[in-house]
Amino acid sequence: MSHRRRSSSPRRRSGSGRHPGPPPAGLGEAVVTIDAVGGQGDGIARHGGVPVFVPQTASGDIVRVELRPRPGGGLDGAPRELLAAGPGRRDPPCPHAGACGGCVVQHLADPAYADWKRGLAVDALAKAGITADRIDPLVRIPPQSRRRIGLRARKTTRGGTSVVVLGYTEPRSHRIVDVATCSVAHPHLVGLLPALRALLCDRLVEGEAATVALTRLSDGVDLVLDMPRPPGLDDRMMLSDWADANDLARLSWRSAGTAPEPIAHRRAGTVLFDGIPVRVPPGGFLQATEHSEAAIRTAVTADLAGAGGAIADLFAGIGAFALPLARSHPVLGIDSHPEAIDCLLSAARGAGFGERVQGEVRNLFDRPLEAGELDGLAAVVFDPPRAGARAQAAALAKAGPPRVVAVSCRPASFTRDARILVDAGYRLTRMTPIDQFVWSAHLELVAVFER
Repeated sequence: MSHRRRSSSPRRRSGSGRHPGPPPAGLGEAVVTIDAVGGQGDGIARHGGVPVFVPQTASGDIVRVELRPRPGGGLDGAPRELLAAGPGRRDPPCPHAGACGGCVVQHLADPAYADWKRGLAVDALAKAGITADRIDPLVRIPPQSRRRIGLRARKTTRGGTSVVVLGYTEPRSHRIVDVATCSVAHPHLVGLLPALRALLCDRLVEGEAATVALTRLSDGVDLVLDMPRPPGLDDRMMLSDWADANDLARLSWRSAGTAPEPIAHRRAGTVLFDGIPVRVPPGGFLQATEHSEAAIRTAVTADLAGAGGAIADLFAGIGAFALPLARSHPVLGIDSHPEAIDCLLSAARGAGFGERVQGEVRNLFDRPLEAGELDGLAAVVFDPPRAGARAQAAALAKAGPPRVVAVSCRPASFTRDARILVDAGYRLTRMTPIDQFVWSAHLELVAVFER
């Protein structure tokens, strides 16, 4: 049975042309049947009454595994051979599936995948003891639509030749999988990989590592290189020429945690939020795809269309929700990044409704919007990072408006914050699951609370 370091895909009995590696230290082999796919994408079986977590498996698969102790309890099952395929399995479309840690469930057939993904939302609510009046069908996002990707790179030597390994990391590992393609990324970004690999090979020295952030904007690609040292004159000249040759909108260099320094700024670097042009700071946050951004915005604005007064957009970023809402409502946008608020206010003025938009720079984790500040608001929408918004949810529970819309990319932190609101008398009237991160264990949620 073939295996890769810390990650493996089960090989069918007929053979895959791969050679087995050295057996890892473990607790011996066993044959298990996968009962279900868990929340992190691993298949779950039982052996001797103990749960066994097996990556790259589907319900009904019968797999020979190497058993290993699992931190926190249960067993990890490193797959060695697929003895029989379950009805929910298919051949994954990406040649890097299994090794790459970006997509953990490409091997699930589409109906099984859609049921599993929506089930993440349903199960999260059930575990938290929260009842929703309505859970919408899963909003599907097409593959090859990701407009922002983050890659890691390292320069090394192979066969006496200097090369750059560029790609994503293996599951639960820092080892980089050198990718030639990506089934979720937009083809425009994938098309830049060969030129980017050659650029980094020239700019890095042996053993140096870098990270790369590529974002496809409305007027071109924004590239931020996170490098191990500040740029020199030669770096600046070469990168400026490279940006021209590859028709980038912008290219920036960041080192040692500093802000991105523009090297080439060929275009403004903008996106459209519901037709409103907005400048994006270098490396600034955007939803992962245009499709998912539109789906989230549609859910948010539809649920707030009837709000009869001012709306606060918390963790507002550059205004994906605040700007469309400002067409018909006074809006207060709050975010901890000054440049994001500057972009929001500038876009509002450019769209002709700057008088309806206020902006505030504020760390809502340390200083949530409290009673008094919440008075007079018709609604609040909040879209925090993965950690959620515990402090803000607690403040809303005490003195929040009649309607709250929560946007989340992590069901675990969402249900924690939702529990706070529900315990304070809010009712979860509607939840929309959105498959923003295709073939991953991440799920975007938009939820409406009323009281």
